[in-house]
Amino acid sequence: MEGRTIYITEFDMERLGKLIEEAKRVHRHGNAYLDDLELELSRAEVVLPADVPPDVVTMNSTVWLRDLDTDEEMTVTLVFPQDADIEHDKVSVLAPIGTAMLGYRAGDVFTWKVPDGERRLRIEKVPYQPEASGDLHL
Repeated sequence: MEGRTIYITEFDMERLGKLIEEAKRVHRHGNAYLDDLELELSRAEVVLPADVPPDVVTMNSTVWLRDLDTDEEMTVTLVFPQDADIEHDKVSVLAPIGTAMLGYRAGDVFTWKVPDGERRLRIEKVPYQPEASGDLHL
């Protein structure tokens, strides 16, 4: 979905920028996941929290996904690395699936790199988005 516009709030952009800076200081040899996130952020349209469409995946959003190859469904919450907890379906933005879905909207299809290739996932619904709910996590 290279040409697709992705959206990110000013607040998320600032926090993610700091996260990348800190991670690069710690991991001086580079990290493909950080590079992928940085690339996504570089092409994002930055918007005020009040202006982000309610079906966009922002930080702390809960997302209902469908694997287009297996028809498997999953619900995850996109979080910062320190809050990741796979047992509670909280996925880090630095995980490949987290980076891949950030900024996309309900109905969008994105690819997620896995060891044996790629999975195609569609965002079916964003049942919870902090900005739409007035929960800005400041």
